Amino acid sequence: MQEFLKKLKGDRSIWAIAALLALFSFLPVYSAASNLAYMRGNGSTFAFFLKHFVHLGVGFFIMYAVHLMPYRYLRGLSMVFIPVALVLLGVTMFQGTTIEGANASRWIQIPIVGMSFQTSTFASVILMVYVARYMSKMVDKPITLKESILPLWMPVFLVLILILPANFSTAALIFLTVLILVFLGGYPIKYLGLILGLGVLSLTLFILVAKAFPDAMPNRVDTWMSRIENFSNGEDTEEDYQIEKAKIAIASGGIQGVGPGKSVQKNFLPQSSSDFIYAIIIEEYGLIGGVILMVVYLWFLFRVIIVSHHAKTIFGTLVVLGVGLPIVIQALINMAVAVELFPVTGQTLPLISSGGTSIWMTCLAIGIILSVSARSQTSAKEEEIGEENPLEILSEAI
Repeated sequence: MQEFLKKLKGDRSIWAIAALLALFSFLPVYSAASNLAYMRGNGSTFAFFLKHFVHLGVGFFIMYAVHLMPYRYLRGLSMVFIPVALVLLGVTMFQGTTIEGANASRWIQIPIVGMSFQTSTFASVILMVYVARYMSKMVDKPITLKESILPLWMPVFLVLILILPANFSTAALIFLTVLILVFLGGYPIKYLGLILGLGVLSLTLFILVAKAFPDAMPNRVDTWMSRIENFSNGEDTEEDYQIEKAKIAIASGGIQGVGPGKSVQKNFLPQSSSDFIYAIIIEEYGLIGGVILMVVYLWFLFRVIIVSHHAKTIFGTLVVLGVGLPIVIQALINMAVAVELFPVTGQTLPLISSGGTSIWMTCLAIGIILSVSARSQTSAKEEEIGEENPLEILSEAI
């Protein structure tokens, strides 16, 4: 065991946080899976427990493998994988999956293994690395809006356009994180205001077109608007049903909770093991458990800031913030939805909620952070130049 631990590089606190979240996740997922087992299976929760174990196992393998790779290689890899991500998003969007007329094209099926893959989460990580690469290249150069439109904002808006019709919350989260990242990278504020205005204008135009021509393309505009309206006026809908059950679960938990596995509302919450798992955690472990879990995510945010501060290159600093901030923001959004501080979004709780792609991409992001942390003792010159890397040469040429 000690020999294995010696092979783990990077920030030990981040390793500990990831391990704690993963180990703890088995308890609420196993408990909440009873509803899924009753609705979709034969009443046995072991299959869902085993599936979650496999997802976490694959995720931690990804994390371990990525943290061993010099993060400077990501600069070139981001150039290679941005077109791949766009193609996957295009295939996902145009496969035409709908639920009650709304665009539900978020996953594609992986051939042979028969598993589903959510392409938007993959594209999100790749895009953050790409943006970090661009901003690190421009750190000592004057940035103009005209010169940055094609190399920086074109890929960003293409990704957002392909994600938006089926998943507004993910598109909004990506756009928010990109704005934060480029701001931290030194992008002029006056241009950021124009980009933000362009983003709002594009969203408004998309909504107007979708409302005017509802049969032109499946979308979820009506779903977004109804969620916001119902959040404001308290009308009874399916989303409000979930919120009401979540609030009952939270109220039932009290300070200390009803105990592990003793949740009642898990039998009524349709998304008890994913979107609303935080409510089940509070019901079973009380306000104390809910606060401790929030502190763990804030602890993760603190360590991300520390790692970014200690990074020896601008790219290392930006890529850590780019892939680390979305994890914390997503966690806080999930918690806010459960306590009705935010409309229903469909965002999962990182490393806690059941699901394959979300766990894998979270582990990929953490692996990147650990890779930067592991090389924080390397000199800046060595890390920037490093070994001859064909992918880096390609990215610089482009």
